[in-house]
Amino acid sequence: QVQLVESGGGLVQAGGSLRLSCAASGRILSINTMGWYRQAPGKQRELVAHITSGGSTNYADSVKGRFTISRDNAKNTVYLQMNSLKPEDTAVYYCNADRVLVGGLPGEYAYWGRGTQVAVSS
Repeated sequence: QVQLVESGGGLVQAGGSLRLSCAASGRILSINTMGWYRQAPGKQRELVAHITSGGSTNYADSVKGRFTISRDNAKNTVYLQMNSLKPEDTAVYYCNADRVLVGGLPGEYAYWGRGTQVAVSS
């Protein structure tokens, strides 16, 4: 009932910038939290940043001061502006929508996008 589609990944040199977008579609009534996670080869998926519908944000220590998460509630879209990228930022970045109220369904749900690759060369 709900799909998340990420865009904006790619290959960039160290020190460069990328902007990721994730649009949620479907029978969405509301989304409490939207966020970005990443998974590098051989590592567990980790939180990068998330933002609530009220605008409260949380960042991983490794990206504080370099990444900025923002959100357009009317469009059910979340963005991740990534500046001063480092080779260690290389990973597949996944969009997440948590505590989603879906029309016609009881309870709350969580959804994931399929991921977008970010590669940072040194």
